[in-house]
Amino acid sequence: MADALQIDEASIPGDTADLTVYRWLLTADKAAKTLPIDDIKSGQSNFEATLVKLVTGAAPFPNPGRPLRNLAARCFVTLYNRAETKARFETVQSLLRAASDFKTSDDVKVACLYCTGEIMLAFGSQIMSCVADVTSTALRLIKSSMIVRYWAFVSLGKSYKTAGRAFPDPTLKDISKQARNALTDKALPIQRAAAELLLVLHALPETIRTVLDVEQIINPCIKSLESADQPTRRALSHLGAQILSLTQIERAVPVIEKKAKKDQETLNEADTSAGPAVEVTKPLLSPTEMLYQLSIHFNKLNATRKLRIGLFDFYASTFSQLGTTFVEMHYGAIVKHIMSEIITPPRSSTTHYDTLLIRKLTGILMRDLIGMRLLGEQGQIEAIKELAGSYLRRWPALMPGQSSPSPNVLVVALKEVAGLLQQLGNAPPPVQDALSEPLVHLLAHPNYATQVAAAWCLRCFCQSTPLRLPKVVVQVTDLLQRDITSLGTPPSSVDVARRALGHAYGLAALFAVVSERPLYVSYDLAAKVFDLAIQLLKRAGEHDVSIAGTEVEVAWTCISSLMALGPNFIRTHLPQLLVLWRNALPKPTSKDTSIGTGRSSSEWSFLLQVREAALGAILSFLRHNSPALVTLDVSRRLALLLANALTFSNAYASQQTEETSDLSIFLPGLDTPLAAREAMLRRRVYQCFTALGFSTVTDAMQSTLLQSTVSLFASPEGYAGSSVQAAIASSSGNMATIWQMADGYAYGVASSDSTRIGGLDSDSPGLSIEGEPRDKLNRDTIDTLIDNTMTMPIMGSCENDTQTLCRMHAVNIAWPEPPPALTGVVDAAIELFAALLPLQDVSSASHTISHVVQSVRSLKLERNLGRKSAAFVNAAIGLLLSLRNGSHVKASREVFGNTKVATTLANFIKVGLHFTMTLATILIIVRPVQDAILDGDPVLRRSGSEALGRLAGFGETAFLTSQTKFLVDQVVSNRDPHGRAGCALAFGAIYSHVGGLVAASSLTTTVNVLMSLGKDPHPVVHYWALTALSQVINAASLSFAPYVSSTMVALFKLYMAATHEPEGGSLSNVNLSGDLPTYQVICQIIDAVIGVLGPELQEVNRVNTLVLDMMMDFWREDDDSIRVEAIKCIQHFLIFQADAVDVPDLVAGFRKYLSSSRRPLKIASINALYQLVQRDALLMSKLGGDRLVEDLFGMLDDDPGIDGVRNIILSWLQQTVALNPSAWIDLCQRIMSRTTASQRATEGALKTSGMQDDEAESLSVGTASNQPTGGLTSRWRTQLFALQCLHHICVLISKSGRREHLDLPYAVSQNILPALLLVSRVPDLIKMAFSASATYVTEIRLEGLVVLRDVVEVFARSPDPDYPDVLLLEQHQAPITAALTPAFSSDSTPEILAAAVQVCATFIGCGVVKDVQRMGRILKLLTTALEQSKDSDLLTIGDIKELSPNASVMLRIATLAAWAELQVASSAQSYLLAIIDPYRATLASLWIASLRDYAGIKGDSEVLQDPATTAMDSPSSSMGREVLLPYYDASWWKILKAVACLMALSDKAVLVAMDGQVHSATAGGKEGKIPAREEPLAYFFVVFGLVFEALTASDSNSSSDTRAGMTTALETLKYIVRPEYAGGAVLDLITFDEMMSLAYRLVMTETAAVQIHLVSAIASLASSRKDTVLRATQTQSGSPEAFCGCLQLTQCLKICAYVLRHAIPTMERPVFDQSSSAKDRITLISTAFQAFLVVGEVSTAIQLEEVRALAVSLYADLLKYEKSEIDLCGPTFTSLKAALEMKSAELQGDALAKYQRLLHGLLSACLQNIDEMRGRQGPAALLKVRNNLQAVALVLTVIPVSVKISQAVVEHSCYLVTQNLNDINESSITAAHCAKALVLAAIAGSPVLTLCVKMLIPGLIRYIAGVAATADDLKKDLLAPGTEDILRALVAFFRSVDDSHRARFLGLLLPLLVLLLDPAPTSPTPTHSRTVTQLLELATLAPAAFKEATAKLDEAARETMETSIRQALGPKNASSGQSTKPQISLRSF
Repeated sequence: MADALQIDEASIPGDTADLTVYRWLLTADKAAKTLPIDDIKSGQSNFEATLVKLVTGAAPFPNPGRPLRNLAARCFVTLYNRAETKARFETVQSLLRAASDFKTSDDVKVACLYCTGEIMLAFGSQIMSCVADVTSTALRLIKSSMIVRYWAFVSLGKSYKTAGRAFPDPTLKDISKQARNALTDKALPIQRAAAELLLVLHALPETIRTVLDVEQIINPCIKSLESADQPTRRALSHLGAQILSLTQIERAVPVIEKKAKKDQETLNEADTSAGPAVEVTKPLLSPTEMLYQLSIHFNKLNATRKLRIGLFDFYASTFSQLGTTFVEMHYGAIVKHIMSEIITPPRSSTTHYDTLLIRKLTGILMRDLIGMRLLGEQGQIEAIKELAGSYLRRWPALMPGQSSPSPNVLVVALKEVAGLLQQLGNAPPPVQDALSEPLVHLLAHPNYATQVAAAWCLRCFCQSTPLRLPKVVVQVTDLLQRDITSLGTPPSSVDVARRALGHAYGLAALFAVVSERPLYVSYDLAAKVFDLAIQLLKRAGEHDVSIAGTEVEVAWTCISSLMALGPNFIRTHLPQLLVLWRNALPKPTSKDTSIGTGRSSSEWSFLLQVREAALGAILSFLRHNSPALVTLDVSRRLALLLANALTFSNAYASQQTEETSDLSIFLPGLDTPLAAREAMLRRRVYQCFTALGFSTVTDAMQSTLLQSTVSLFASPEGYAGSSVQAAIASSSGNMATIWQMADGYAYGVASSDSTRIGGLDSDSPGLSIEGEPRDKLNRDTIDTLIDNTMTMPIMGSCENDTQTLCRMHAVNIAWPEPPPALTGVVDAAIELFAALLPLQDVSSASHTISHVVQSVRSLKLERNLGRKSAAFVNAAIGLLLSLRNGSHVKASREVFGNTKVATTLANFIKVGLHFTMTLATILIIVRPVQDAILDGDPVLRRSGSEALGRLAGFGETAFLTSQTKFLVDQVVSNRDPHGRAGCALAFGAIYSHVGGLVAASSLTTTVNVLMSLGKDPHPVVHYWALTALSQVINAASLSFAPYVSSTMVALFKLYMAATHEPEGGSLSNVNLSGDLPTYQVICQIIDAVIGVLGPELQEVNRVNTLVLDMMMDFWREDDDSIRVEAIKCIQHFLIFQADAVDVPDLVAGFRKYLSSSRRPLKIASINALYQLVQRDALLMSKLGGDRLVEDLFGMLDDDPGIDGVRNIILSWLQQTVALNPSAWIDLCQRIMSRTTASQRATEGALKTSGMQDDEAESLSVGTASNQPTGGLTSRWRTQLFALQCLHHICVLISKSGRREHLDLPYAVSQNILPALLLVSRVPDLIKMAFSASATYVTEIRLEGLVVLRDVVEVFARSPDPDYPDVLLLEQHQAPITAALTPAFSSDSTPEILAAAVQVCATFIGCGVVKDVQRMGRILKLLTTALEQSKDSDLLTIGDIKELSPNASVMLRIATLAAWAELQVASSAQSYLLAIIDPYRATLASLWIASLRDYAGIKGDSEVLQDPATTAMDSPSSSMGREVLLPYYDASWWKILKAVACLMALSDKAVLVAMDGQVHSATAGGKEGKIPAREEPLAYFFVVFGLVFEALTASDSNSSSDTRAGMTTALETLKYIVRPEYAGGAVLDLITFDEMMSLAYRLVMTETAAVQIHLVSAIASLASSRKDTVLRATQTQSGSPEAFCGCLQLTQCLKICAYVLRHAIPTMERPVFDQSSSAKDRITLISTAFQAFLVVGEVSTAIQLEEVRALAVSLYADLLKYEKSEIDLCGPTFTSLKAALEMKSAELQGDALAKYQRLLHGLLSACLQNIDEMRGRQGPAALLKVRNNLQAVALVLTVIPVSVKISQAVVEHSCYLVTQNLNDINESSITAAHCAKALVLAAIAGSPVLTLCVKMLIPGLIRYIAGVAATADDLKKDLLAPGTEDILRALVAFFRSVDDSHRARFLGLLLPLLVLLLDPAPTSPTPTHSRTVTQLLELATLAPAAFKEATAKLDEAARETMETSIRQALGPKNASSGQSTKPQISLRSF
């Protein structure tokens, strides 16, 4: 192994020298870590020399590229850590000399500097003498080439970290000066290196002494922002953050002594003594002064947009550097700075775009950074209070001298408050009090944006505080009504109109919350608002245009918001709405379409506004009520209305020719310009068509829509700006790229949001390509968001589309940002175009695409290059989205695959790939003097490449070949880097979308081209080429295997190449490479190669080793983004070859990354840890221990948005909780012992509320009163997760089957330490549940009740370890009651009340406390809830007095379900009867009523019914149906099960309730038989319908509740078919046929467990109709009644037979249901036979024999089957016995003859089955023999005496029994048992059995003799049960022998018994003891005969017998004074 440190230089090949040296370095590094130190020291000098030669590039070593220098440096560090260190100085000197030599190459200099830096970083404090040489060499090299300069800075930084004391001050100043100068260097990597160096130099506060020091670094950093890319901005911002944070560190500041006495007293009033100046500590700058260092640059007049955006990187880095404590402490100052210095200051050219840009950037800063990451929950609460008090409450200004915040300030504050409310989840009372009033007031703000922001914030407020929702809705409704009244009363001002609109927006936002929180608001308010809107629309015509416009806007806004309530509300109003829409969207008249109509601007504005508002309501209707209400007729009507609106819009557009130069004035509101109004109308038309679908849209209309959309987004006419100014800008060269425009329009390009419609991901303008991560650079989210604004020409905001206020969102959106109207209409047009184009035929699609191409290539666009660029981008995106949508439409393949269409598209896309080059050429011609060339447009390049790939997927092989050839030709001929990059992406897209099989022929060409492009030094080319290569590898999969080796070698070469390093290459290249990280893409390729290799990675070869080594080298890189990709590779590698990786090293690295400030690295580490935990949690426990789990909980508490942490903890818990649940509970307990911020904020209210009672005093945790105010806090989501973990613990332990965790006495008996068991932590679990119940957060309270219910359910049967016969939970009744009490307090919610009621029922029904008097408050709470449920009024359970109708019904359902659980449990817990009996009649009535209501809801939800015919109560009618349905779905089956229990008890209460009668005091009771009825009960069909639907709706994949409902339905069916309930209803042929069809389906689809209940119900149906059948048999055979009874009976028999045929396996028909357990299958067979026989008993005698014959035939199939080793016969012999005995004694005549033939047939079949097994071995054969033997014995023993059996059959049966008896194996035991049964049955005197005994006796004797002769004790023990059976049979037979024959029988029997005796002196054998017992019994039965037979025994036998008996009786005789009777007789011998 020591040889691994040396390399034979002569053997280094020339062509692969780098790879050879790389492998040697890896081996040497491993050897240096593992070899003994002495071995290392022996070869150290040579090893050092070799490494120095390698680094200095001496022959024959290759150039020391990046991987070689990394490994060499690692070897140096490892060597000097373990071996001699004396050569470190010489090594450093050698490296520095080589670096200083001007003859050496840059690669050598870089390697020397890197290794020097690594050595100094590791040992700098020990070799400080090298510092002077290092610094001098580095400073000289700073003036060298770029890459050398970079590493010179890096080496200086590493040296200073460990040897900073050795740096002289002049040298430090020189270094600092050089670094500051380098901050403005042209090379961006140099700027980054200089920033990193200055970070190291200024790590301590002493390095920054004055403000000048701060400015000397901050100013050049900010100056460099103009040219910086994102990595450089990050480096500069980190430096700036470090410098600014140093100003906040307190330092000693001398206080200047004042001369004036007064001043001295002012400074220090307490210090009256004179003395020297004292020192105080304070920061260098106050927080405001510190932030001013940034804002002063932000507010400069000449500050560019890029600089201002870059400054937000500084802000973000500064706040992150200062941390949570600083931000929370100075939050008010930070917000004040942002509002006053960034939002408010006026600038010379502030546009609306600038306002939105600043608003977005401040939102990123305040929301995504400060709010989400830096503020804890307490900080969030204080932040809301600060924003509310300092800004929201200051409007309006009521006092003189006060000024109101500006609208922009209010919008920013409202946006942040909304985000904070969503974070909090539950707003505590202080927050509610701070916000409730100002939010409602701000709805009346005159500024439109402020109104919309206030409405959104109010929506978020009511979402987090649903208890306040009803009051706020009523308040806003009243305000709106007042405004409307004022609006209609002249004179009305504009302020009134604005105020009314604001309140309408607020109401719209609130009703979106109502649909999400339906239990809190009565829907009567919705009807009231709808009526108000209708009145407004009706009276709008009575007022002038200005007032009418406001009224229409308000009305349609209210109607739009009501659409979110769903179909159940809208259905009744739909006819009225259709009329209103028809009136608002009439067919345009000639006046509308003719030119020069003479209408004023206000009239046009009103007409446009009316239509746009009505379309907004239509859009909301389609989004929230489709497809339930959008029928074919409604769709047709709406399509016509939309066509009318489009025609009107086109007519208006044709008349308006004015152009505007200021596009920022296009803002919504009352003063919206006409152009914006028309855009808003057209946008709504397009959106409505997209939402409606195209099934009812005519072909002509579709063509019109396509033409309209293309004209808008791709033609010159679609440009809304000034064409003259655009032409001037194009010709003068003043045009920037569309992604750098700052006018909010950007020539009409689509917004980033529209591109995300299709799943595009973004390069620069927010576009993202599918299949890629959200940020390809693995940057932090904050960095990405800020960087995206650089190329975001269009800023969205909530006020651009008020539809976002009332739209229901799947997830909580912090702030919706729809684009402006002029851009939104482009987005809508592209979306509509993409949806329509795939549906066209070939001709129409070809015409449309040609129209697109002609529009984009229009000559008019040559005068407007910006519009041309925008049109090209729009067209490319539209076509790409069309192709994507086409992949889901079958017919589109013919369209896009058509040669003409595909060629046209391909040519257009190719032009798109090179569009930038063409545009650049035009600009060069126009501007020959200027050297300006546009960069490649990333959106065009990427969308075009994907579109070409998808198009190739649609086309034929020839098309694919032609496109591949074209791309190859372009790569060869075109040297433009952007064009080559586009071709590379096209290669990857084609292969990805065509597929590996189809494109296999071009794989070689593709790989060669991409690898060639990957070697291109230009970053754009090689980055996108390697990206495409990773796509190709992923798509090719195993087809790529032949190329793996060459690919990996090529990747290594690229890793070695200096041109691909981030700092290598020319100046232009390195400035581009920052945003194009090559190494990340190489990691992605390695990840794809791992997927190709798969299990082959387990082999040891060079390729696999290279994959592993490069993967681990990238993991060790310093760049966090590269580490992220490497971690993904490691995760993939671990799947196939985990043994090759050092898992402990990985875990240590991942744990280190968990504390990283880089969020992507942290998340990647979390995902990797999750995979390791899933793989082996026990190993992770050893490596990470409890500390790692605690760290994970800490991470979750710091950032609750990281879901991966939850997955790790849950996976870990699931695998280890059974081993030590106590440790997990300790961890959760530490979390729960902390307070939440909401709880701390409301602790004053909790103290005064008096919520804690006497029972709560038994607990000492959880309440705010006993929590220290300065204690630890925890986020409520962390506590919620801890409670969820407790729930998982209880569930997992209960399912684990480990008794010791639930039974403490048992655990003690097993010597298990109680402290480790779950049962020992019951008090802690209850305390934590109580702690949760006392919090303010609803989610925690609900989860606490879940845990409490788990405790009750899991430990209900656990015994108390201290008191026998007492249950453990009995002593915890008071704490459980205390935990339940807060759920009924005034601040509770309906969900909490329902859960608490369920827990009460669970505790009462579990059996812990059986004395009703001791149940206390728990029972009282439950009975009170039931008493409240009796009335139909609103409930007032507990302290809650104002429940909505929906909440009341929901609680009534929960209460009835809880009592239903008690009723079901009463069958096992008899004490519950005393609780239920007083309420039985009430419960029965309420249960039936709830089932009736549920049936009404189900019917209404599926079929439109007249509300007057439904059985629902008024609170549950109309809109509440949809709300209540989920609660009914979860509870109805519990109620039905309780009803079934009452039916099983024949309780009259349920009979009265089902008959619709009012219950009385005597209605209940069980006495008396319920008579049958002719007609069904009143509600029979309600219950029967629910049962039937439950059985038809379920399947094997249904949820647990659905399966439980099906089982309950079958149980109910068993009773409801009885005549007393059903009457004759089920006898109806149609009903009965449906039942039978359903039964057949259940048999074919369901498991055995379900079929058991089914056949029981069939049996019940048959038995309950016995009287009907008897009457039918007495009538004429042709009567309908006879026919009905016989037919139904036959159907029941068929079902039972069908079940048995499928349950009983045969050779031809094996059992198909393999999912059922053996137990269920056995139970099913038994139950089915019982049902079969029940049906047979109802039949006539003739039918009975047929039924019996069928049953026996089916059972014979079971006896014949020999493939199963599961014994299905043994447990089911009772069924065969019942079939044979059924009325067998009454048989006569033909019936008796049939019976005899049946028995003969069965016996013959059994005997044949046994004979067939002769000579067969195996468990199945043995089982078949045993079962058939038992069947023979069963038949012979159960037949009546009157039945005759053939003697031959009897003899053969006895022969087989005897034969198996004497085989001395397992079957002999069964034979012995059969013989015993026959002998015992023969005692009754049956002639057949007497013959059997006669034939069996010889065999029995031979068996006993054989057992006695067996010398094998094990075999004797095996046969002992058979011996005992035979002895008992013989003794029993002896009893039946006449006295005269007993002596003779004993003479035969006693010698046989003597053979079994073994009177050994040791302990007797079991056989011996049993034989002695039988001898004593024989002696007792016949003493004389026994004496006579004994006397005839030979001497030896008699002596053996006497000795054995004396041994057995000796001890008893010695201890007893009297002798028993046998003893006296024996002594006479």
